[in-house]
Amino acid sequence: MSEQAERHPITLKTVRYTMLGVEAVTVRRDVAYKAGDDALTMDVYSPPGGSSAMPFPAVVIVLGYPDVGVPNRLGCQFKDFGMTVSWARLLAASGMIAVIYTTRDPATDVHAVLQHIRQNASSLGVDEHRIGMFAASANVVVALSALMHDADLECATLLYGYTLDVDGKTAVADASKMYGFINACAGRSVGALPGDVPLFVVRAGRDQADLNSSLDRFLTDALARNLPVSFVNYATGAHAFDLEEDSDTSCEIVRQVLSFLRFHLVSGSQLP
Repeated sequence: MSEQAERHPITLKTVRYTMLGVEAVTVRRDVAYKAGDDALTMDVYSPPGGSSAMPFPAVVIVLGYPDVGVPNRLGCQFKDFGMTVSWARLLAASGMIAVIYTTRDPATDVHAVLQHIRQNASSLGVDEHRIGMFAASANVVVALSALMHDADLECATLLYGYTLDVDGKTAVADASKMYGFINACAGRSVGALPGDVPLFVVRAGRDQADLNSSLDRFLTDALARNLPVSFVNYATGAHAFDLEEDSDTSCEIVRQVLSFLRFHLVSGSQLP
């Protein structure tokens, strides 16, 4: 049986939007990022012709599920998902280095990834002062946790994601138990987020009610604190609409995600 036949169909889905340059990006695979654990590696997607003397900003695509040292029921690791690879290629084709990685402990390994990028910025071609995050679905919780603990991140894009439990609600905790992602923000509130890191939040109006209820409360609290939040509500969009439909609205939201990251990470002199 071929590798593709063994993979769960969800791992083969890719972002329906595409752009020039996605196939021309440079990929450096299986870079070890944590001393003493060779299974923890990251893949680095660099812009086409990435020999520029100027370092590129970087975007870490965050993972909320352990995929090392646990049974692999999907046939491949997160960094080989079609969704992850296609987003990484879009980011690289947009002038940013994309980093995707394996993890044993998502809540702590994301910080090891960030530390490795900063300590090896020169060899990776990264500007260590311009690092953002991308997260979708259940991976958003770990991205929020990283923002709470890393004051040097520049921005984050959060797509149709589980966020925080507040006011005695348990939607995120319940989903964590059901789906197996790490509830890295348990006991935390929006007040733990930095007040000056721009966020781009995407809501899918036809998503699960429990996910959207936590997301709605998150947005209400973020606005009450006057956090720098940009927000798109795709009223007729379902969960993972970027993988499921190539409508004008879906493609435009993908472009907005890329534009947001470029605006906050790419210097004006590099913008086309």
